[in-house]
Amino acid sequence: MNSTTGRRVRSLLSGAIAIVIIVAVFVFILPKVADYHQVGHALSSLTPGWLFVLLIATILNVATYAPNWMAALPGLGYRQSLEVAMAGTAVSNVAPLGGAVSLPMQFAMFRAWGFERNDVSRAVVLTGVWNNVVNLAMPLLGLLVLTIRGGKNAALQTAAQIGGVVLLIVLFVFWTVLRSEAGARKVGGLVERIRRPIAKLRKRPEPTGVQEAFARFRAESIDLIRRRWLALTVSTVGGVLLVYAVLAVALRAVGVRGDQVTFSEAFAAWASTRLLSTAFPVTPGGLGIIEIGLTGALVGFGGSKGAVVAAVLLYRLLTYLPPIVLGGIAFLTWRRHGGRSEAVSLLGEN
Repeated sequence: MNSTTGRRVRSLLSGAIAIVIIVAVFVFILPKVADYHQVGHALSSLTPGWLFVLLIATILNVATYAPNWMAALPGLGYRQSLEVAMAGTAVSNVAPLGGAVSLPMQFAMFRAWGFERNDVSRAVVLTGVWNNVVNLAMPLLGLLVLTIRGGKNAALQTAAQIGGVVLLIVLFVFWTVLRSEAGARKVGGLVERIRRPIAKLRKRPEPTGVQEAFARFRAESIDLIRRRWLALTVSTVGGVLLVYAVLAVALRAVGVRGDQVTFSEAFAAWASTRLLSTAFPVTPGGLGIIEIGLTGALVGFGGSKGAVVAAVLLYRLLTYLPPIVLGGIAFLTWRRHGGRSEAVSLLGEN
């Protein structure tokens, strides 16, 4: 089996697994938690006031997709940043293992706008590191807030502990890379040794030059990080928290009261479920995984089943669908503004 055929087989297998999980969750599992008639009744109770608040929360959430790219790539405008963020998220939300497709596409968009390859690569790494650090830290923050408020949940505590260990490892590795060129080369050498047997197993050329790549990344990134670490952190944290804000509004909008599920409980459940779907990207955008994880946690805290399922589905609709629609528009806009002639070659190149 050649590499092209192998990729197609893996893609088809990933797609089949994703479809099975999605169908199982939405056709068999969620209806057992709450009948869809109950869900429809909860959604029909939405008032014009709550619909307006949901609209504002959704618009603010979409608007915060752009700033972290702007912080990581000097010279990038807001419109361009929003286009690339929407297009990348759209691919991740519709394709199995969409991240493997969205990154080359985003790379191609940046290159078509005239940004240098090294600058784009650095921005991709920095936004990736910041996003992962924040995603790993959120369950710890959720557990802390929940504990302060007197709440407990064994599953969320386990997720937070695992996330905390991984977070410490990520921070230590990143600090080692930035501390010195020797540290960057050591980490690069470790990555090279890990990738070597994987490449041999996949019958691909052994990786070379990884140590030099890490040292070069450090040299090219350290000044930018010193100047923009705060902007990267604020924009990333703000963007993530506004995703949670949509869930918080959806819960209250459909009638899940504070004496059933507090905001701290909802945050802990949301943060841990988000980490789970990121760690195991078996469906596009965590479709099905997030719904069942959030529903189970929120019902476990005391939320009414019908209202909880309605809130979760409403939250997912408002955070999952807009990037797909806007991402399609963004891709067409990008092609009009200069990407049309270079898209095919750049995507193929990467």
